[in-house]
Amino acid sequence: MKLTWYGHSAFRIEAGGANILIDPYLIGNPSWQGGWEGPAEGVTHVLLTHGHDDHISGAVEVLKKSGAVLVANFEICMFLVGKGVSDKKINPGNIGGTVDCGGFTTTFVQALHSSSTQSGGGGNTYLGNPGGLVLHFSDGETLYHMGDTDIFSDMALIHELHEPTVGIVPVGDRFTMGGAVAALACRRFFKFETVVPCHFGTFPIIDQNADKFVAGMEGSGVKVALPGIGETITV
Repeated sequence: MKLTWYGHSAFRIEAGGANILIDPYLIGNPSWQGGWEGPAEGVTHVLLTHGHDDHISGAVEVLKKSGAVLVANFEICMFLVGKGVSDKKINPGNIGGTVDCGGFTTTFVQALHSSSTQSGGGGNTYLGNPGGLVLHFSDGETLYHMGDTDIFSDMALIHELHEPTVGIVPVGDRFTMGGAVAALACRRFFKFETVVPCHFGTFPIIDQNADKFVAGMEGSGVKVALPGIGETITV
């Protein structure tokens, strides 16, 4: 499995014959100055955990250019169809459901957060429940992108049901769990082989590094991968 980080929670995953963008915050992302066109090349699927602008900004452009399939909750799918995304290229689901994506499946799981997009005039448009995404690939690998969330005890059930080997974990605090709590979640509820921290350093008001998470994972036997912005690693 190859993984590229574009800052914040935006990742490209190459596995199971699929090229997947998750939460492609590629427009307006202070951490990523490389544009959306390059990351969009060859993309087969765009997956969204929730509707906040720092997770979906860039999705419409990528979907239109690539012809990729959108996998998200129903509200986000319909919202982006209204923005010009093809209604023939959506694969909606919701918490507890699993959708077949060809070469892999996506299961929508709980996250403790919110989900909306700014609609101007100080208002927000509701975009369904936030979630995490569990990807099962045909070669047996399983990845869990937690989305934006706090720790919750039902993470134990997510592990029991899916046994993910790779975790993408928010650690920036304020809008998600902080690094120490994220490390507790990984150690108490999962048996990851590799974890990749994210959702830090993007804005001044969240933690600027993953140091607390790294410290919390010391001695766990779990590999903590810290790719640079735009760097591709194999996990």
